[in-house]
Amino acid sequence: MRKNAGRRAAPAAIAFTFFTLLPATAHAQCGSASWYALTSKTASGERMNPSAMTAAHRKLPFGTKVRVVNRRNGRAVTVRINDRGPFVGGRILDLSKAAAAKLGFLRAGHTKICLEQLD
Repeated sequence: MRKNAGRRAAPAAIAFTFFTLLPATAHAQCGSASWYALTSKTASGERMNPSAMTAAHRKLPFGTKVRVVNRRNGRAVTVRINDRGPFVGGRILDLSKAAAAKLGFLRAGHTKICLEQLD
């Protein structure tokens, strides 16, 4: 008797449902994000402003605007990339304190997010 006899394969609808929830763009990314509130100069040369809606990303060009959605509560913000980072493994974005507050994860320090590059 086969080991998997009587078991059904995972339904294909699960994968389909997952992809329909995400934006259909080539620039969508999901992962972990944290926040920071330094006042030193950023990699772009401007001074970091914790009350501005900005973020650090490893590769996106400076000035790129991205929409960030907190996957835990559904809140969303638009931020401008002006710095490089994060430099912690597994994280894809470092947000300003103001952006983290609007997304609702100041106390936690980090959260799961999806980001989409805007045109």
